[in-house]
Amino acid sequence: MKFMDALSAKVAAKNARVVFPEAKEPRTAEAMRALDRDGLCRPVTLGENTESYVQALMDTRGMKEGIARRLVDKPLYRAAAMVAAGEADAMTAGAVAPTRRVIEAASMAIGLADGVSVPSSFFLMNFPEGRSLIFADCGLTVDPDAETLAAIAKASARSGEALLGEARVALLSFSTGTSGSGASVDKVREAAAITGFTGPVQGDAALIPDVAERKGAGAGDANVLIFPNLDAGNIAYKLAVALGDAQALGPILQGFRKPVCDLSRGASAQDIVAATVVTLALE
Repeated sequence: MKFMDALSAKVAAKNARVVFPEAKEPRTAEAMRALDRDGLCRPVTLGENTESYVQALMDTRGMKEGIARRLVDKPLYRAAAMVAAGEADAMTAGAVAPTRRVIEAASMAIGLADGVSVPSSFFLMNFPEGRSLIFADCGLTVDPDAETLAAIAKASARSGEALLGEARVALLSFSTGTSGSGASVDKVREAAAITGFTGPVQGDAALIPDVAERKGAGAGDANVLIFPNLDAGNIAYKLAVALGDAQALGPILQGFRKPVCDLSRGASAQDIVAATVVTLALE
């Protein structure tokens, strides 16, 4: 896939160090060997605890020393502390650990980027015809309010710029423009007003220029799709995989100071390689 080839070349030039706290897990171990063999990054495993890891936890969240020392005994926290301490450039986990644990460790040790109020996630959707889109949030935020939805849209726009070169954001709804009302569409309308992005807009109007023109809904060329809740986003990305033969890479976390990759627990070794590449391309 030419798009992924381009991302891989971009990432390889960075020679980044990625820590894998689940390095003994067979799929992860295979992915680490492939990443190293292909020169995509420098995979690293957990080191012995150091004072710098403890200090990183204390600095990020202002926690007491005793709590920090206990936390760095946990693999996810130690990996995140390695990133915070500058001993790794990114972290990939989640082949075994649930998403909430990966996020907790990243939040406590790495922290959110300046101006970011909530972490969120996206899937990079690569379609057979060569089209690539960002779907958000399909893996983390269950029912965002308007301000949270706006924050997700802004973070996804930054991810779109990094991965796709340009972010054309559409906030999706069952209604386009002023044609509908109700709590869900009103929330999307408020988020669109906060961000200035297109919305509320139906999926076809977001993606098909002729439909967008008929409905007065912008250009119809969105490449970053923001769903109103986790139900809509999760259903949409799984249908795209099942019916459209799309490759779904993610969920990729966004909003942290340093790149963090949260894997699907069903990820193959190839999926782990691709998700790590996408995560590194964000910075």
